[in-house]
Amino acid sequence: MLSRLIFLASVTYFVVGLGQLAIGAVMEPMVHAYGVQYGDGGQLVMHQFLGGLLGIFSTPWLIKRLNKKLIILLLLGIAAAAEMVYTMLPPWGVMLVIAPIAGFGLGTLEAVIGSLVIGASGKKANTAMSRVEIFFGVGALIMPFAGAALIEFSYWKAAFGFVGLLAVIALVLWIIYWPTILDSPVEEEAPAEGVTVNRPLNGRYGIVVLIACALFFAIYVGLEMSFVHYLPSLLVLSNNLTESSATLAISLFWGAMVIGRMAAGQIADRWGGGAYLLVTCIITAVLFSLMSLRSGTLDTFVLTTIAGLMMSGMFAIALVFANRAMPGMTEKTTSLLIGFGAIGGALLPKLAGWFMDEYGPDSTRWLFAGIALVMLLLIACAILLQRQSARTAAFPSK
Repeated sequence: MLSRLIFLASVTYFVVGLGQLAIGAVMEPMVHAYGVQYGDGGQLVMHQFLGGLLGIFSTPWLIKRLNKKLIILLLLGIAAAAEMVYTMLPPWGVMLVIAPIAGFGLGTLEAVIGSLVIGASGKKANTAMSRVEIFFGVGALIMPFAGAALIEFSYWKAAFGFVGLLAVIALVLWIIYWPTILDSPVEEEAPAEGVTVNRPLNGRYGIVVLIACALFFAIYVGLEMSFVHYLPSLLVLSNNLTESSATLAISLFWGAMVIGRMAAGQIADRWGGGAYLLVTCIITAVLFSLMSLRSGTLDTFVLTTIAGLMMSGMFAIALVFANRAMPGMTEKTTSLLIGFGAIGGALLPKLAGWFMDEYGPDSTRWLFAGIALVMLLLIACAILLQRQSARTAAFPSK
């Protein structure tokens, strides 16, 4: 039954990955069709983001009070309906009203499904979440290409209908193949690192571990979104590439993300989640520093691909790491971390854009390197504090 859950979760994450990027993929023709400014398009994105944020933080409340099957089907229905309304191109005011509803459906689905997969997978959580995250990456990789093709045929609004149709298909699959493993109570298991997690966290460290993990998620998602959004501009400004050629770098990054997630779970299970995160964060900080020192086109493309491989498993493995550090709080921990990731994904790209306007592309590369270093420091603190907390909980007299 776990394999059935992973399959359905993967389909749902694929829909979420597509839906999160749909507006951006067709932003250009959409603002022209409505006769609005790019700032108005950004407002639409922000409305969807705020709806998603509300849904993410409401996940523990929903799971506690509603039937799991009802929650999933309801959220998929909300997402499908909102995307279909997008497809009809209603007045702009209606689009702004629908956006937070679409965001609520997509954002809550990501948090709910992530919580359920981690809770049901036990010792296999690293591998399970990495496999599910592959399909989010596939959706994020496909949508820009699908959007470009639809724009070429002057039928860009079908991008929303595509997401809505897949949401309906996912809803039907959940009805037909409901994984009964979700009907059983969750049993907490010891992590692969060998740390006993069934003890309550020591109060001196628990809150600090949670804060460090939450900040790590904000920095990680913020770095990923900032890098993806501004990498083409960096290549155009610094390397004189055409926009189409510069965009290829994003495809390399997301393609490497997808490939890396195929092996991330197994590697994390073999090394331990903390060791995996520490090693990949160190290499990522080095890679972004090298991008600042060696900004040639070929160097940037190669380093970007390797960075995609290194960062591919961070989100899923860090989710599992945090949940194992704080057992019995899966819904709260998962929604908190994904929520902080969403906040970082909204705020850091704004910082990066301002930084590039003020200081130029070379300085922005160093900004990315600095953010990667902060990410490394945060995960190192979280690992040290978690281990100290586990030792204190195991030997409370000391």
